Amino acid sequence: MRRGIAATALVASLALAATACGGSDSGDKADGPVTITWWDTSNATNEAPTYKALVKEFEAANKNIKVKYVNVPFDQAQNKFDTAAGSKGAPDVLRSEVGWTPAFAKKGFFLPLDGTDALAEQDKFKPNLIKQAQYEGKTYGAPFTTDTLALVYNKALFEKAGVEAPKTWDDLKKAAATIKDKTGVDGYWGSTQSYYAHSFLYGEGADTVDVDAKKITVTSPAAKKAYGTWLSLFKGKGLHKADTTADAYAHIQEAFVSGKVASIVQGPWEITNFYKGSAFKDKANLGIATVPAGSSGKAGAPTGGHNLSVYAGSDKAHQEASLKFVKFMTSAKAQETIALKNNTLPTRDDAYTGQVKADPGIAGYQGVLAAAQPRPELPEYSSLWTPLDDELLAIAGGKKSLDQGLKSAETSIAKLLPDYSK
Repeated sequence: MRRGIAATALVASLALAATACGGSDSGDKADGPVTITWWDTSNATNEAPTYKALVKEFEAANKNIKVKYVNVPFDQAQNKFDTAAGSKGAPDVLRSEVGWTPAFAKKGFFLPLDGTDALAEQDKFKPNLIKQAQYEGKTYGAPFTTDTLALVYNKALFEKAGVEAPKTWDDLKKAAATIKDKTGVDGYWGSTQSYYAHSFLYGEGADTVDVDAKKITVTSPAAKKAYGTWLSLFKGKGLHKADTTADAYAHIQEAFVSGKVASIVQGPWEITNFYKGSAFKDKANLGIATVPAGSSGKAGAPTGGHNLSVYAGSDKAHQEASLKFVKFMTSAKAQETIALKNNTLPTRDDAYTGQVKADPGIAGYQGVLAAAQPRPELPEYSSLWTPLDDELLAIAGGKKSLDQGLKSAETSIAKLLPDYSK
């Protein structure tokens, strides 16, 4: 087990269970303030301090409500909430990844927010983010943060090589070779993770599934072409070979922020860490461009982010307090504060103030949001990336051919979606 022994994990699990509210288990006194529990799944170092400060601000303005803040590691939160909600021991509010929202809504774990305080200013949010928080016509989350992928690049290295941000993947290959010749560093380092490979699918007008037709399309000609392009970017002049180690993400990130590679595909959650790197002490050196397009001529990247959702199993008093809290945390003022402190993207237009857009990272990512593709309303959709992660790793590492890996992925996806045809 990474980062500790099993005993440590057990202690952490028990601690989370103890802090879960679950309505009547909160310990509130009849004549005292209502205490709600919020599971925040953000980065404990870079983002959590801002959220803790906002909690105190909320409590100061709402004397009858206390918020028990719990930071839950993102990679553990989905399973922990699933277990807690199933036993009526979940927190009152969850920072839910957008892909979790329809899945938990389908199970009845989330409260519909339509017509409540939480969405009193629904028209202020970006419409595609509201849509992404919906399941079967009801809205189960208030958009909290949003993100998408972009091609991020080192402007100084690109300028030294005399190249511009590429518009297509073929352009990227040419630029990478020139950067290698002119600067000595690799021009591009790609990821083997399926989330990052999704942009290649969109560039071919493809996806892993066709929800309307209820068909698995991961082995379609368009998808094969997309993944073929993805695979081709691990070999060639200026193209870094695939890293198939467990720490690949950290290796790619470190190489980019230290100027050892000129470009990668990454999301805005890393803006703060970009600025900590030696290559971006001057923030203006960070270039952000829409991900390159495929042969369709169109570029696209997955829309990510988080919603604030309210637990349906909490009692009325806790739900009402939770709705007030969600409204506060997703207000224009709070969204502006979060953007300025955490370098994350607001979910409402009125939070993109002049001060927020003065940050080159936020302004850059705001500029590529037009290419962000919302996920289909399929509760299992985010789960499809898990089998693809395994297969793409095997393909990139030379252990399976492209056809073999995609066929295996199709078989695994069919188990998750038994009513879909191949």
